[in-house]
Amino acid sequence: MSYQEHAAEIVVHAIEKPTFVRQLKQFLSADNILSEPEDMKPYECDGLSAYRTLPWLVTLPETIAEAQAILRLCHRQGVPVVARGAGTGLSGGALPAANGVLLSLAKFTRILSIDPANRRACVQPGVRNLAVSEAAAVFGLYYAPDPSSQIACTIGGNVAENSGGVHCLKYGLTLQNVLALKLLTIDGEILTLGTEGLDNPGYDLLALVTGSEGLLGVIVEVTLKLLPIPETAATLLAVFADIEKAGAAVAAIIGSGLIPAGLEMMDGLAIRAAEAFIAAGYPDDAEALILCEMDGLTVQVQADLAKAENIFHAYGALEVRQALNDNERKKFWAGRKAAFPAVGRISPDYYCMDGTIPRRRLAEVLKEITRLSREFGLSVANVFHAGDGNLHPLILYDANKPGELELAESFGGQILRLCIEVGGTITGEHGIGMEKINQMCLQFSTAELRQFLAIKAVFDPQGLLNPGKALPSLRRCAEFGALHVHHGHLPYPELDRF
Repeated sequence: MSYQEHAAEIVVHAIEKPTFVRQLKQFLSADNILSEPEDMKPYECDGLSAYRTLPWLVTLPETIAEAQAILRLCHRQGVPVVARGAGTGLSGGALPAANGVLLSLAKFTRILSIDPANRRACVQPGVRNLAVSEAAAVFGLYYAPDPSSQIACTIGGNVAENSGGVHCLKYGLTLQNVLALKLLTIDGEILTLGTEGLDNPGYDLLALVTGSEGLLGVIVEVTLKLLPIPETAATLLAVFADIEKAGAAVAAIIGSGLIPAGLEMMDGLAIRAAEAFIAAGYPDDAEALILCEMDGLTVQVQADLAKAENIFHAYGALEVRQALNDNERKKFWAGRKAAFPAVGRISPDYYCMDGTIPRRRLAEVLKEITRLSREFGLSVANVFHAGDGNLHPLILYDANKPGELELAESFGGQILRLCIEVGGTITGEHGIGMEKINQMCLQFSTAELRQFLAIKAVFDPQGLLNPGKALPSLRRCAEFGALHVHHGHLPYPELDRF
């Protein structure tokens, strides 16, 4: 089943667009309702731009009350709703429903408060990730999660996808940096999940919603944890002639007990693309490069850097150099964070994968990806959060060549299958969206998927919130042919229920 066919597995409603627009105008200004194709075109895809769907309608509420009213109307009329942040996602998670409302949070851009004494910030979901750290810097604080898209991506989207970034190895994903949030249910009720304390009674619904990809509710406010800006941050650049040796060095760094603030890796193709784009100071002839950053107290940072440098040399590094100053350190990281757009300059298209594996399996997985690259006849640029095993292979292809997109998808599917086989998972931070819906059937058993679907039904009985994303139906899994993975078969009466 194709992604386009999967999009048809959504709720069908009978209300006509003009009638629905008239009802929206009772509480929403005409300027905040988009219904013409040319106005809605910018919303037809997210960062995974290979798949596009024009929304039925786009709404841009400015207040929580307006967002509640939109949800209540959609709930009453049985109209699907897809919440959207900045559209920087890379799994098709914000792809609109062709017969549904796209609810944009683009106008929820206020930093409501910064509380330096308690190290927290309360923000609306449309606030950019980087803007939080910029606002907190005057108090000597910052927000740790930093996806590569942090200049554009928003906090609401970060929560929906449980985003990570370069510093998640030491400071955690979004989940570990969110204290509380306000969530609108499909019938317009507002829930406050989490507290500003260290623990909460009852089920951890905050953790459940973080990473739920808009399937359970619409986030309208988030309270974030802020951290003191470290006294010192210093970065090593380690150069390798062999990518497998570099992978083994990553595992050795973690095995030694060191916890870098960031531990990132790039292969030769990604290095050369980034250097041509940014001039970060990377060696053009390297086959692998590791950036290792330590932060904290100066004495401890210097001791940790020395230990890390010895490990890199022990595992065959050709060169290890420390950034001479903060400007050079920022240049090193600018190259890594610009790797995705840099690769876009050397290929008409690329398909960005996102899987996570145990660190100890890194070298063998990279070797297998190289073999698969030869098998499929498509080049791969590997860029990844090596410290936590989060891979981002970029499969290069040309969408203008018939069949190459499908070939890239098949190649990506094999990489995700490989991640599962070595004990990993099919996502690290990009989410499932529509891109990996089939691989969910491989990752989870029938019983597990049934529980996921049951939780979805508690929050959204009609299946109106972001339909067709993240959770496959059991019927879909049967059609995908995953039954043998789960050592059994699905009774068809059960399939009809889901």
